[in-house]
Amino acid sequence: MRTHAPAPAPTHSPSRSRSLALAVLASAMLMTVLDGSIVTVAMPAMQASLGFTPAGLSWVVNAYLIAFGALLLLAGRLGDLIGRRRMFLAGTAVFTGASLLAAVAASPGLLIAARFLQGAGSAMSSAVGLGILVTLFTEPRERARAIAVFSFTGAAGASLGQVLGGLLTDALSWHWIFFINLPIGAATLALAVRALPADRGLGLRAGADALGALLVTAGLTTGIYAVVRIEEHGAASVHTLGLGALSLALLAGFLVRQRRAATPLMPLRILRSRAVAGANLVQLLMVAALFAFQILVALYLQQVRGYDATATGLAMLPAALVIGAVSLGGAARLIARFGERAVLLTGITLLIGVLGLLTRLPVHASYAVDLLPVMLLAAGFGLALPALTALGMSGADEADAGLASGLFNTTQQIGMALGVAVLSTLAAARTEALEAAGRSAAEALTGGYRLAFAVGTGLLVAALAVAVTVLRTPEKAANPEVAMAA
Repeated sequence: MRTHAPAPAPTHSPSRSRSLALAVLASAMLMTVLDGSIVTVAMPAMQASLGFTPAGLSWVVNAYLIAFGALLLLAGRLGDLIGRRRMFLAGTAVFTGASLLAAVAASPGLLIAARFLQGAGSAMSSAVGLGILVTLFTEPRERARAIAVFSFTGAAGASLGQVLGGLLTDALSWHWIFFINLPIGAATLALAVRALPADRGLGLRAGADALGALLVTAGLTTGIYAVVRIEEHGAASVHTLGLGALSLALLAGFLVRQRRAATPLMPLRILRSRAVAGANLVQLLMVAALFAFQILVALYLQQVRGYDATATGLAMLPAALVIGAVSLGGAARLIARFGERAVLLTGITLLIGVLGLLTRLPVHASYAVDLLPVMLLAAGFGLALPALTALGMSGADEADAGLASGLFNTTQQIGMALGVAVLSTLAAARTEALEAAGRSAAEALTGGYRLAFAVGTGLLVAALAVAVTVLRTPEKAANPEVAMAA
């Protein structure tokens, strides 16, 4: 009687393989978020080293934002068509190569071009990250935990980037804020090839709408360009209004095209989901307020309180820590028990307290009394973002997961750009008015920031209202357990 040797045990369990895949996706997100915030504290050093003009220096950030925001939706849909793993690998490779180009840049033009390529690479990998995640983690509790980890990298990474950027710039040079991406990118690529599941995609024939791609990319590029130049030209200028109208016309043309195209780039059925549409609107309002909060608090600490780059990052570190503790330690369990909507409403309520307290920020603020409570209340972001991410992805089926991921990330980028541009412009206008009235520079700056924080509070109140009214009921689920977590 012949006997057969037992089959060898698999090297990795499914659970371990998915954990490795989650680590890869989170690492890519962390690299993207760190790059966005780490640059801000190094910009003065870049200006001194490469001879940027004040207007030219802003393009170190603007070039990245334009490429990133404009290409997310297109990259997300292409990921569904050609394979999300393939798109992720290509994006990570482009970002890593562009980081090397930025690190060795010896002229303003070369650095700006490298930043544009970094934004394109980030869009390619970020657009499909959530899509890969939700297809890997299908059980509600596991998905909630995975989204909490993924959201933490975005929520806390920005604060960590400011600390790291200050340390690297002060200890070494600004070049190292880009060099640091090389080993992270190489390791992410190596692990991604092994850990991420291969997928064939739907094929280009399922949605190869070239005209739609041209319209949406041109519309988003024009709109983001108009937004990032608001501070220079003014919100009511011919430049801003003209480009804004052109952007809206291009995006309207894109929507018309999607209704008529046989193979649309973005099937409009995705917007029929109450959870998807509502979560994206809430995110737009919430991120507009909170990204501006991060930038304006950093400016207040440096321009009014006299902190240096490293001290500013350390002052904001408690916010990153509490966001991480809540995201990783409690958000998933709370979502599983109470549902995304309840956790989201609690998180937004805490965030209203963050900006509400800052509307009373004094010129000579005590960190322990006036700022530390604000940093601790930022824990609300650790509740709100995972819940919002789960809601934003809940209404899309597997075929549209990349598109839903790209849409969610696009909304986030537009919110960030709008928030910084509009609230910074309001703060600057208020500061100029107070200086003209005879106030000191510190008083005028603080008054401008307080106005911006008040408007940001209003945006969060609006986000809360949308969440209460639009996200009234969860998506229908196949079983009670899914219904509880969705």
